[in-house]
Amino acid sequence: MSPVTDVPVYKLYGEFEQWLMPDMVHCETIAARSELHDWQIDPHQHHGLFQILYLKSGSAKIRLDDRHHDLGADGILLVPQMCIHGFKFSRDADGHVITLAYPLLGKISHGIGDWLTRLGSPHIHRLADDDESACLKTAFRALDIEYKGNAPHRNLLMESLLQAILIWLGRTASPAARAQTKGINRGEEHFAHFCAMIEEDYARHFPVAHYAHRTGITPAHLNVLCRQAVGQSALALIHERLLLEAKRKLVYTSMTVSVVSDTLGFSDPAYFTRFFKRQIGLSPKDFRNQAKSLY
Repeated sequence: MSPVTDVPVYKLYGEFEQWLMPDMVHCETIAARSELHDWQIDPHQHHGLFQILYLKSGSAKIRLDDRHHDLGADGILLVPQMCIHGFKFSRDADGHVITLAYPLLGKISHGIGDWLTRLGSPHIHRLADDDESACLKTAFRALDIEYKGNAPHRNLLMESLLQAILIWLGRTASPAARAQTKGINRGEEHFAHFCAMIEEDYARHFPVAHYAHRTGITPAHLNVLCRQAVGQSALALIHERLLLEAKRKLVYTSMTVSVVSDTLGFSDPAYFTRFFKRQIGLSPKDFRNQAKSLY
């Protein structure tokens, strides 16, 4: 892999636009994307996204910032946002790649420790030949199946599986990984609090000033913290959560666009449609049709 001179920032590798999925998580096999690029993923980085790569079999040469590593079967790689990473997989590589938006990572980490949300550099885990590792492998497979399906309570089960994976990873985390996350600063606490408030109140359409006041800081300071954390403004994060719920309801329920608009706190379906189309580039109806064609 050649030296990095201008590292692209992707949502997903090779995609500058957001993916048409109504989730804050994306799951795919290693082969699904790597085969398209001759099994080589050039160095790149992600803003606001955390990745977990599980190499079930095969091998990979990995670039992490300015270092190179070899990853073998039963290896797990944790990649926090803005870490430069690239891969050269063997052609028999098999495994899973999970991409999480940080607000979801924070939500499912609540109560089990937030060391992953504070992780500043990548870490490699190696699974052992024991019962706990066997359970972790099963969880990756189950998450992949559930993500591709449309069964009842899909989101709840996916979040439960993700939380289980994070718990198992936390149990085996190296002391170096945990030590790196100590000393959270006040700004990170404010940002985490803001994300939690959005989760509770996104359908109430509160302005940024409302959240800033509840956090005890100015709107300008809150915007600075959001841009430092995930490269987006506070308002963009509020809109992103609204859009996430709109996507979920359009894809996984039979609600009319008017009912979706009402449940998300919009006073007028026409305004909801304009908001959605301005953000996504498609009307709610067109998004529903296009998303369904992907399943």
